[in-house]
Amino acid sequence: MSSPPARIDSIDLLRGLIIVVMALDHVRDFFGDPAASPTNLATTTAALFFTRWITHLCAPVFFLLTGSGAYLRGARLSQAELARFLLTRGLWLIVLELTLMRFALQFNVDYQVTIITVLWALGWSMIVLAGLIWLPTWAIALFGAALIVGHNAFDNVQVPAGAPARLWSVLHQPGFLYRGEHALVRTSYVLIPWVGVTALGYALGAAYRWAAPARQRLLTRLGLAALAAFVLLRLSNLYGDPSPWSPQKNALWTLMSFINTTKYPPSLLFLLMTLGPALLLLRAFDAQLPPLLRPALVFGRVPLFFYVLHFYLIHLLAVAVSYARYGTGAGAFRSPDLAHFPMSMPPDWNVGLPLIYLIWAGVVLALWPLCRAFADLRQRRRDWWLSYL
Repeated sequence: MSSPPARIDSIDLLRGLIIVVMALDHVRDFFGDPAASPTNLATTTAALFFTRWITHLCAPVFFLLTGSGAYLRGARLSQAELARFLLTRGLWLIVLELTLMRFALQFNVDYQVTIITVLWALGWSMIVLAGLIWLPTWAIALFGAALIVGHNAFDNVQVPAGAPARLWSVLHQPGFLYRGEHALVRTSYVLIPWVGVTALGYALGAAYRWAAPARQRLLTRLGLAALAAFVLLRLSNLYGDPSPWSPQKNALWTLMSFINTTKYPPSLLFLLMTLGPALLLLRAFDAQLPPLLRPALVFGRVPLFFYVLHFYLIHLLAVAVSYARYGTGAGAFRSPDLAHFPMSMPPDWNVGLPLIYLIWAGVVLALWPLCRAFADLRQRRRDWWLSYL
């Protein structure tokens, strides 16, 4: 075994590609029909379904690679230094979620509606990992696997209202932390399964100390095993997702039903379905980086920087389009309830999928030079604050 390098190109490339895909879903959030459910087979279209489905890969990869990144950082730090970094960065992400990111989503500070999303769960996962790193790597892997495999066993648990229900909405089932007459706070990313994915990612990071052939064999076997487990469990409809699949009107729609697994909270089958391909992509990129995909390395090296900026850019574009179409952008600054999150726009606001894809491409291209400049800055300088962006 040897110490892994400071950056792993295969990891950065996968992270960068996933970030690009993630931006598509967020453009759809701001420019699509807020009343349409892309995964409701009774009302969706195939194009809308698969536009949403491909973005399912994003969150699992973020959490997995957060864990792997922590392991790689730990190769250059003492355990105490790594624990301190994970704790402080985790707290920073939670603060960022509730301040800058909430404003990016809603362009107001009235806090009538606050939906706690991915940075919150990433922050808590890093805080938990700060304690887990003192355990042997195999124990961390076992802990993560137990959370992922076992959490669906509690899907039908009913907890009393009040404090127990609020705690349950943080740990297992999305729900309201607070719901008053003029304000509400709701979780969407719960902790138990996402902490599990982060822990598994940390254990996976150890493979980057191995020789490349051994690591590639492991990634191949894990990826194929995850996909095989997904197919077998999904066919059985016995365990792993609260929503069973069923035959539909034709083969395409039956496939859509089969892969229409639950993200909130992420079921075992959802995670097997998404992490399997992610592991196989890691293996492919470990062997060779496709030249056409290399520009995505830039995004993968500054993921948080891109994440924050792209929300502000998308929302600003929504304001501009609102002024162009309706002569006012007021709706882009109002989100008084869940039905009008993240904005309050007219019923005919949906610009259609072709234009959504075009806006997405523009956002990615516009942010690439900024991300490249920031990545170069991080490479030239070692200021402590740069590690938090």
